[in-house]
Parts: sequence; C-alpha cells; structure tokens
Amino acid sequence: MKIEHVAFNVAEPVAMAHWYTEHLQMRVVRISGPPWHAHFLVDTAEQSMIEIYYNPKAPVPEYGKMDPLVLHLAFAVEDVQAARARLMQAGATAEGGIDTNPYGDSLSMLRDPWGFAVQLVKRGTLMSAAK
Repeated sequence: MKIEHVAFNVAEPVAMAHWYTEHLQMRVVRISGPPWHAHFLVDTAEQSMIEIYYNPKAPVPEYGKMDPLVLHLAFAVEDVQAARARLMQAGATAEGGIDTNPYGDSLSMLRDPWGFAVQLVKRGTLMSAAK
C-alpha cells in the first residue's frame, strides 16, 4: 500500500493552508467547502500530501502545548539557517536553535503561526525509501 495523506484537525484550515502554500511551497490539490474546509496540500516533490481541516466532532489538539518531538511535520531544505530566518519573518517561532546530529543532519524546530511544530532538515547523507 501507498500512503495517500496524513490529516490534521486544526482550528483555522483556510488560513493555515494559505500560509503553507505561501511559505512552505506546498500546492493545493483539493479544497472542500464548509463546514470542514479541508485542504489537501502536496509538497514540491509531488509525493507527500497532508490534509488540514476542521471537524468539530473531534477536539482540535493543542498543538502548541505538545512537545515537538511528539508530533512535527518535517521539510527537507537546502539551507536550514536561511529557511528558518525566512519562516520566522513570516510568523513562525523558534523552538530551540539549529542542531547537528551524529549523522551530520542539520535540524531546526519551529512552530507555525498556529503552534504546529515544523522541522527543517538538511540531511548529512540523503535518505531514500527506495530499494
């Protein structure tokens, strides 16, 4: 099986989708109207898709209170420092600094304007799921 998408119930899917397309270079694939305002967004590689929507049948998690190690959305970038600065200028907030792990990966955790954790990563060695 192939993963189609990962979904997040959020309080403001329309505004969040706009921010993600403008600042994280995601592209809208499909939008549903009221009451859910579901937005399906795909990454620049056209391979990974998320759905952000609002459904009052389930509580919206308090993403801003969650440790980002519990849940985060990671984006591969060429320059972590530059991407971090650009996103912070666009309303993201820093959740720590920029770190390098033993594999040589450069990592930085931010929160989008709604408190959802977003990680920026430049791998020391590219990872591939292909066999």
